[in-house]
Amino acid sequence: MPAAPTFGELFDPEFLAALRPFALRARRVPMAGRPADQTSRQRGGGVEFADYKAYTPGDDLRTLDWNIYRRLGRLFVRVFEERRDLPVYLLVDRSRSMYLETPPRIEAGLKTALALAAIALAQHDSVRLLHFSDDLRLDVTSAAGTRGLPGLARRMASLTEQAGTDLVGAARELAGRRLRHGLLVVVSDFFDPAGVDAVTAELALSRHRLLLVCLTNEADAQPTARPDLRGDVRLRDCETGTALDVTITPAVLARYRAAYAAFNTRLTDFAAERGAGLARVNTGEDVLEQITRLFAGGALVV
Repeated sequence: MPAAPTFGELFDPEFLAALRPFALRARRVPMAGRPADQTSRQRGGGVEFADYKAYTPGDDLRTLDWNIYRRLGRLFVRVFEERRDLPVYLLVDRSRSMYLETPPRIEAGLKTALALAAIALAQHDSVRLLHFSDDLRLDVTSAAGTRGLPGLARRMASLTEQAGTDLVGAARELAGRRLRHGLLVVVSDFFDPAGVDAVTAELALSRHRLLLVCLTNEADAQPTARPDLRGDVRLRDCETGTALDVTITPAVLARYRAAYAAFNTRLTDFAAERGAGLARVNTGEDVLEQITRLFAGGALVV
């Protein structure tokens, strides 16, 4: 059986060095948190000028702009932006199907997750690892600062396959956790027994910003790329053990392609409606090249 990447394969110095030009930028972050690089909603005691506002009693007199007063005869104060960290939560699918193929989806999934972690930690954001199969596990592994990256990579490399997929339940349980508002990165193939509509309905309730990393391969869109899918076949669900006898005909393939197209359309529409990021990562292609395309222009805004 294929296995997850080792620590050495994940913590690749050349791979990590190639990520240095990239930045993960939030439109706004909550006011709470540590001083860092992200722009928060708070205006006040920061160092970067943001705007002017009319003076009101109680404003810091040191922020008065006397040049405006001399020109207009009115009092205005300078307002500065506060910079805070963005909490990044990596929710990684470790159900059995993620470990099945060659190469397994978990390999591209963990490499992508670690790349996002490395980018976030380099800009002083905090990162926390979560993972799920048919339950949610809020990992004790968290990191703040680049020194935390090796420990995060080591924990990712130790993840082993679990049982079934319940992204709907994991998202529901996560919504009940009292985590600081941040960016939730969901790394999965999004093939949940409840269906993509149930998945998106649950994710729509999340209070976090969302980045969906959908792991795909060639056979998802073109099942005939697999030489064993010809004629009469028995399909077995690797997570439940349920078997189904199918005759592969043009009509069956057409129905499958229509269902897969509807699945992709629903994910795309949800991302647009929710203002979420959506990255499709092909497990058969180089992960770094795909991340470079995702960060075209140097920064990904979430």
